[in-house]
Amino acid sequence: MKKIFIVMVACLSLVGSCTEFDDDLNITPNSPANASGMQLLANAMLSLPGLSSSPQGEFMAQFLAETQYPTASLYPSGGTSFYGLYQGPLMNIETALTSKDLNAVQGPVANQLAVAKILKAYYFWHITDRWGDVPYSEALKGNTEFTPKYDTQESIYNSLFILLKEANDQIVPGAVTNDIIYAGDMTKWKKLGNTIRLLMALRISKVNPNKGNTEFNAALADGVMTANADNFVFKHLADANNQNYWFGEVSRGREWWALTKTLVDYMKPVSDPRLPVYGQPTKSTREYIGLPFGTTAGMPNVSNYSLLGTAISAQNAPVYLVTYAQVLFARAEAAKLGWITGGDAEAKTNYDNAIRNSVAQWTVTPAGVTPVVTAADALAAANTLLAQPGVTYDPARAMEQIGTQRWIHLFMHGYEAWAEWRRTGYPNNLIPSGGNNVPTRQMYPSNEVFLNAENYTAAAKGGDTMYGKVWWDVD
Repeated sequence: MKKIFIVMVACLSLVGSCTEFDDDLNITPNSPANASGMQLLANAMLSLPGLSSSPQGEFMAQFLAETQYPTASLYPSGGTSFYGLYQGPLMNIETALTSKDLNAVQGPVANQLAVAKILKAYYFWHITDRWGDVPYSEALKGNTEFTPKYDTQESIYNSLFILLKEANDQIVPGAVTNDIIYAGDMTKWKKLGNTIRLLMALRISKVNPNKGNTEFNAALADGVMTANADNFVFKHLADANNQNYWFGEVSRGREWWALTKTLVDYMKPVSDPRLPVYGQPTKSTREYIGLPFGTTAGMPNVSNYSLLGTAISAQNAPVYLVTYAQVLFARAEAAKLGWITGGDAEAKTNYDNAIRNSVAQWTVTPAGVTPVVTAADALAAANTLLAQPGVTYDPARAMEQIGTQRWIHLFMHGYEAWAEWRRTGYPNNLIPSGGNNVPTRQMYPSNEVFLNAENYTAAAKGGDTMYGKVWWDVD
């Protein structure tokens, strides 16, 4: 169990004597002596928004364009650190997983372990899809292993499939405490774990379609998300201690990010009801105008471009991490691949419902928020969108439509959208920036050359560049 020690050593020397203090003086009464398993997991959950709230991720997916410092979006070469993910949330998760004294007062121990496994799988899925081969089997060992080997991405995926299946199978009735995501509802954690399996399975559709098919249908059988209420979402608070990253930036007057021309050009011609949420009309013309990505010809006049939407930069704006609409897009694609039955009829049903649920997710307003958009309003707006030429399901263009609409839905979850773009190639008009093509992986932390030289060298044998390919990216 992770322990927090406050150590006070005091010795007053008087004529060679030392005064001994009562042990009670060595204890800080307002600090816990031990962190429970669920407290450790709650702490790990606090790091979840960082997987999404990242300008770098938005540049990788070309959702946002820089207005003030365009060089940040020119895909400069250099390593990106993963140390914080290992040393922070993953270390807390691993401590909970390996604890010998989880407290059943905080919920069935089996359920605490299941939550830990699901969180571990989600973090490692995110990490390996960004960097490729990374430390896994020898990672998180503390002072027993300072130089862990890099596992292949294929072996990591195989391990995570097993881990998520274990989590599904061990969940029993009974809520857990200190759960800041689902308030202890294990039914939703179960659906989340299986949904991650489903999305991981589709991610390997080209490199190992047989295994992908098997894992996809196993996840379906075990039960995935069935409504937006199941979404894996981090809910920020209207409080400085737990506020949205983008609020912290925009509230300082930083008008540094505009919607890209690529994004606006997909949404504006079809009057996409999500566009007024994603961005603001320009200050100059009150129209929606996107900034070309990677613009370097002088600093653009921000009044002429659509800045980040006020709902996105609100202090208590949620961060959507895994959603029901993603499940529906995945099922639509699986129907086209023949992984599930129903062919184009099934693909169309899921595609249409994915867009309906995406529009509802982004536009339905909470109680007390104006202007009011109800579920009925969102459904009507989505049906109007689905009737637009180019959006209406077309069997001949289905994969492009599914991939592009999935990308639009994944707005502000840039790393996930970037992963899907690398896998599918859609949207097929992301542009080079500053002469550099869109990267296909992130480079390892530069410190690894010194801190873990042998294993880094083995992992980077093909070259540690932004344009190497992760295992599942076979195109």
